[in-house]
Amino acid sequence: MAETREEWIKKRAYALWEEEGYPTGRDSIHWEQARHERDTLEGSASSSDGKEVKPKAKRSVTGSKTNGVVTPAPKRTASRKTAS
Repeated sequence: MAETREEWIKKRAYALWEEEGYPTGRDSIHWEQARHERDTLEGSASSSDGKEVKPKAKRSVTGSKTNGVVTPAPKRTASRKTAS
């Protein structure tokens, strides 16, 4: 039987608690860290209604894209002041 998301998080939070030497009062921190790790492993976030949300595409800052071709941004040249 496959492990559910909740079971995975529970086991990971317990492992984090053990790794830290069984500290008291850090259960919510371990749980949130385990949940975050699971979200990262899944590669996507879930919306409030449980449907998968696709991550937004990253935008290029240095160049512009036209018809699938990326052109680099123009290079800046340093202006030099001459000594008078």
